Amino acid sequence: MKRWRYLSPSLRKAIDNAQVQRGRWKYIVVHNSGTRQGNARVFDVYHRRVRKMQNGLAYHFVIGNGNSSGNGQIEIGNRWTRQINGGHVASDYLNDIALGICLVGDLNRDTPTKDQLGALDELCTYLRDRVGKVKGKSATVLGHKQINPKPTDCPGDRFPLSWLRKKFGN
Repeated sequence: MKRWRYLSPSLRKAIDNAQVQRGRWKYIVVHNSGTRQGNARVFDVYHRRVRKMQNGLAYHFVIGNGNSSGNGQIEIGNRWTRQINGGHVASDYLNDIALGICLVGDLNRDTPTKDQLGALDELCTYLRDRVGKVKGKSATVLGHKQINPKPTDCPGDRFPLSWLRKKFGN
């Protein structure tokens, strides 16, 4: 039995309670907030009020850095619980098939914390199993700039894309 450090039993139960349509989620896209602090609630308010997104928080999950939420703390957004499209990639098509995970931090200036990477590792591993395979293939895990149709530096110059590739084989 796998031991989880960041995915508590209650968090796994909340992830498992979502009514996932098998084969829908083909990608898991990693982002950074571009801010040195924040959490799911703060980003939800920003996305609703400033960006005028009716479903609020653009991401399905947020992983804290110790400023405004716990270091490595995984927060579940309503887009996951409701199983609705994300608002995190510049493509409606991709938002419909890609889960978004946001690491709190300006990862052009700072590196993600060890706990953030540990939580990201566990969350991606768990989600890939949870959403199932599409044509025999697990969900592809990518940094935002690797999939976004418009140029972006997200998840940041200091995010270890090589680690992500090695960990998830993309």
